[in-house]
Amino acid sequence: MIDFSNKILFVGYGAVAECTLPILFKHIKVAPKNVTVIDFEAKEEKLRQWTAKGVRYVRDKVTEENMHSMLGKYLSAGDVLIDLAWNIDACEILQWCHDHGVLYINTSVEVWDPYAGGKKHPTERTLYWRHMNVRKMYGKWKEKGATAVIEHGANPGLISHFTKQGLLDIAGAALAEKRVKGRKAETLKDLVTAQKFNNLAHELGVKVIHCSERDTQITDVPKEIDEFVNTWSIEGFREEGTTTSELGWGTHEKTLPAYAYQHKNGPKNQICIARMGMNTWVRSWVPNYTIQGMVVRHGEAFTISDKLTVWDGKKAVYRPTVHYAYCPCDEAIVSLNELRGYNYKLQPKLRIMNDEITKGADILGALIMGHTFNSWWVGSDLSIEESRRLVPHQNATTMQVAISVVAATMWMIENPSEGIKVPDELPHTYVLGVSKPYLGKFISTRSDWTPLRDYENAFSGFNKPDFDVKDPWQFKNFLVKDGD
Repeated sequence: MIDFSNKILFVGYGAVAECTLPILFKHIKVAPKNVTVIDFEAKEEKLRQWTAKGVRYVRDKVTEENMHSMLGKYLSAGDVLIDLAWNIDACEILQWCHDHGVLYINTSVEVWDPYAGGKKHPTERTLYWRHMNVRKMYGKWKEKGATAVIEHGANPGLISHFTKQGLLDIAGAALAEKRVKGRKAETLKDLVTAQKFNNLAHELGVKVIHCSERDTQITDVPKEIDEFVNTWSIEGFREEGTTTSELGWGTHEKTLPAYAYQHKNGPKNQICIARMGMNTWVRSWVPNYTIQGMVVRHGEAFTISDKLTVWDGKKAVYRPTVHYAYCPCDEAIVSLNELRGYNYKLQPKLRIMNDEITKGADILGALIMGHTFNSWWVGSDLSIEESRRLVPHQNATTMQVAISVVAATMWMIENPSEGIKVPDELPHTYVLGVSKPYLGKFISTRSDWTPLRDYENAFSGFNKPDFDVKDPWQFKNFLVKDGD
């Protein structure tokens, strides 16, 4: 436990914040009277046990018009702002925190109105675009200022640390089994010691990294008509699912997918597809299941592919393809299907599953592919039973996000003057050291899986699916297409 004598402000008290608050008090010694929660919905009952101890609850909403004055009421230099709301402009709130010396953490880079400007070019709707705006902003700062950790939940967030651990485990196994010898073995050892993860991934031959997730949590309260049911933020899921699909684009890729657009500025490590992420499906794997997941845009596709790029001057000589492959819980899949039928207009009833979950787990990890072992998965298999043991009335999905927020907040308090950081810039050993007791089964395992391993063509000879059988790691082999 670390001591913290300043104030902490939670903006937003949804499912993730409900799980984060009790964990925070276990790891950070802060007076309850120094913690304030702001949410625009009635949260008196949910916060009762905490307000009884001194936590302050304010029913209000942070808006574009009142943000400066509202934050100024509750925060000053050295305090912490935990932003778990949605649709608060990242650049504006980061600038405010920088100007006032306030430590800041969020789980996604957002804007005031993500649905504004429907005629925007696909590249302007991306997280890549938002990250470039953040970079432009802090590029004008004269000093780094107070630490701000952006996009540090489960994914993005923990997934970057899983990836680093996975690269080290692959290298360790390759060396132990003498799959590499001589000069190559010495190079691997040096890269592991130096923890140069971009060069390490390159040397290992990594081609593709999925953030692969299968949520198997089920309920005895089935989804009703006109209801959206999920295990985490429904508005957040809808917003990211109905916009462009985004992925880090590897240097090994031969052809762009249909409707793909490349960026003209910045590191150009990503592409976007002018197609909704929730309607863009890929083959992927979690222990021990082949799954079909959605290429929903997430910050890890940007940060992992960016940090693992190997540059020769201004030329990227190596970069893996990186993206999300999300298979949500059954109730969410049904909700998405109804949403499609409603032309993507959100259902009037919304429900986050918690106590009504009867069994299941959230299986979330980094699937690292293309090396000597084919595939290697590192991540968390967290059951609902274990989640409830750790924090009553919480589910596995919110637990994985919440502990990541707390771990990053602890690092931020101990390193208060580092400026803006993405997950990949935090020490993975620190974050995983705090997080592992909350992640259920922590798995690091090899697999012979490829996107073509379990594929069968039911209409062989009558269609012409577009695969590259000589190179299994091409994106076209993962993508679920018409005629496959």
